[in-house]
Amino acid sequence: MGARILIVEDDERIRAALRLALEDEGNTVDEAASAEEGLPTFSQHPSDVVLVDLMLPGADGFELCRQLRRRSDVPILILTARSDSHDVVAGLEAGADDYVVKPAEPKELAARIRALQRRAARGRSDAAGPLAFGDGDLVVDVEAGQVRRGDEALALTKTEFRLLCELAESSGRVLSREALLERVWGYDYFGDSRLVDVHIRRLRGKVEDDPANPRYVVTVRGLGYRLEP
Repeated sequence: MGARILIVEDDERIRAALRLALEDEGNTVDEAASAEEGLPTFSQHPSDVVLVDLMLPGADGFELCRQLRRRSDVPILILTARSDSHDVVAGLEAGADDYVVKPAEPKELAARIRALQRRAARGRSDAAGPLAFGDGDLVVDVEAGQVRRGDEALALTKTEFRLLCELAESSGRVLSREALLERVWGYDYFGDSRLVDVHIRRLRGKVEDDPANPRYVVTVRGLGYRLEP
């Protein structure tokens, strides 16, 4: 069964090409030419995935990502002209889950969207129950899809939650960036380690009291990341 996808892109030709490619994969596609059109469209027709061009007229794609994140954990895929641009990192820090370089190859775009959908829907039926860290004040309930710090329920995106689950289930062991890319972003992922680093920073901003001096999600220099048991 296909997904419902919202494309927010001001170039009509690019938007039409994306729509045709996605509809060929069995998806339902909504369109908007600006952030100002995209937000009400998303409210009226909640999407499974949102594609956002970063260079939009009016409010740009970065602001649109932030606005979407305030109201939803929907997977966001940003469209960018250059993979080596600082715009990629800025877009990820604004709330995007992944990126694709324009002009997007239909097969790669479809693979990225399928990976986002799998990650959003993925659960662990064999989960052993809630996992507690620190003095028991950080609790990761994989099966219930919840994370709590003390009495506070934390609002994580689907990607942040998946990342924390992988770290939690390997508690005390170092996971390399490559391993996290494979486990969280999918076996068919064609990306780079910036995705991991940016999402780790975002995750620390939610689970740590002092993200600059993390207590839970620590960096093991030259190797990767570890969740302290």
